[in-house]
Amino acid sequence: QVQLVESGGGLVQAGGSLRLSCAASGLSFSSYVMGWFRQAPGKEREVVAVNWSGGTSYADSVKGRFTISRDNGKNTVGLQMNSLKPEDTAVYYCAARSSVYRYYNPSGYDYWGQGTQVTVSS
Repeated sequence: QVQLVESGGGLVQAGGSLRLSCAASGLSFSSYVMGWFRQAPGKEREVVAVNWSGGTSYADSVKGRFTISRDNGKNTVGLQMNSLKPEDTAVYYCAARSSVYRYYNPSGYDYWGQGTQVTVSS
């Protein structure tokens, strides 16, 4: 049984930082594409950052502020978020898929975490 469990969300003031973590179990972690997505109220789920063997990609809105990292030995993927803005407020989800094809599309992900709330106050 595959499980993805996020942690690290919370409330922070604009300009602050948060670090999200996702612990994975039940899958061959090192071979999976791992992504962070977010969904704000009334909006569609969107890609934030994705990491796969040999590559990383970020949404334009977070480039230079967010950093995705993974530890294949611990089966974890993290998202360091700096210089947070109110528009970063959303529920953040960790997700996993076996193929890197169209990695930016949430519909292609096989497994999802429960999500963690990030709220950035102005």
